[in-house]
Amino acid sequence: MSGAPAAKRVFAILPAAGRGERFAPGAAAPKQYAGLAGRTMLEWSLAALLDEPRIACTVVVVAADDARWPPLAAALGGPRLDTAIGGASRQVSVANGLARLAGRAAPDDWVLVHDAARPCLSGREIRDLLDALDRCDASGAAAGGAVLAAPIVDTVKREGAAGRIDTVDRTGLWRALTPQVFGYAGLVRALAEAAAAGVTVTDEAQAMERIGIHAALVPGSPFNIKVTRAEDLETAARIIGNREGTRMRIGQGFDAHRFGDGDHVVLGGLRLDHDRSIVAHSDGDVVIHALCDAILGALGAGDIGQHFPDSDPRYRGADSRVFLREVAALARAAGLVVVNADITVLAEAPRIAKHRAAMAANLAADLGIDPGVVNVKATTTERMGFIGRAEGLAALASVLLDQARSST
Repeated sequence: MSGAPAAKRVFAILPAAGRGERFAPGAAAPKQYAGLAGRTMLEWSLAALLDEPRIACTVVVVAADDARWPPLAAALGGPRLDTAIGGASRQVSVANGLARLAGRAAPDDWVLVHDAARPCLSGREIRDLLDALDRCDASGAAAGGAVLAAPIVDTVKREGAAGRIDTVDRTGLWRALTPQVFGYAGLVRALAEAAAAGVTVTDEAQAMERIGIHAALVPGSPFNIKVTRAEDLETAARIIGNREGTRMRIGQGFDAHRFGDGDHVVLGGLRLDHDRSIVAHSDGDVVIHALCDAILGALGAGDIGQHFPDSDPRYRGADSRVFLREVAALARAAGLVVVNADITVLAEAPRIAKHRAAMAANLAADLGIDPGVVNVKATTTERMGFIGRAEGLAALASVLLDQARSST
């Protein structure tokens, strides 16, 4: 009695050697390295593959001169990640990825090919693809492969000669997505034969169809979009944000200082003439100190005293705008930006009405946001308390942080 056949292994290839000229012509970086929800698009496209335990190894295929990938690969690390050098087309890059797997993948092992421009792939879709193949293996049915696809639900038009428009019957029409998964040996053969014939295929399924192997359609998510234009990043960011859950954070901050001898105060990065000065280790800018504390609170990163202690001589007389820029960098590193900030100055004097716009501009510049989302206002305490007695002044700040928007 013969033993059960060995389970087929699964490998993955992620071609990422293109420049994406339609995305942002002349951009400094290829589109796969565009910022998206706190990571690069490439990292998001790779994430679901690395999270799937059934994938033995993922080969990322990059351009020969790609200087961005090595440090990213080192950070991701692990024995389940490998690299190959791509070619002039996606078709060549996939073939190079397959060559990288030579000696590791058996002829009938599965190879899953994804797209670096599809960052919204879910783990559920990968599981559905692999489960469909497992069901075929278990039933003894021949499985040529499987392709994620979404049925076309819009009315489809075809433009003919002289601009004539005709309606196409959409019955049975699907949009091909990725990943697509086929047997290793079959895919190697299909791409080699297409190349020998001088045929350019738009996906792996088309190459397989040329040699008579047809895949099963596995319904995929309509949110598994391909980022082609720069504006598609905004859609991808919303999809990822909804899937990952909201990252909105609220923080509040407060700071107060007493007056001492002097002739000016610093508020919101502005030096304002006054008959007293602030007693403080740094420049005593209560506006910025309160704002820093609000942002640090929203990040869950302690307070300004932990990051810039008054026991440190480096901060003696320091410009508080330096503090704000460093705190803003912490937020960006966490994939968050300030959506809006509201600051209230509590003082009998000096009056700040005519300086509010300049303060907001300073704060916005340091945070890297629009001045229109920074509000600075003031109030008194009706002569009550230490502020009412003109012994000092204070500031309150509230901020909302959210997931960083995509950038190119």
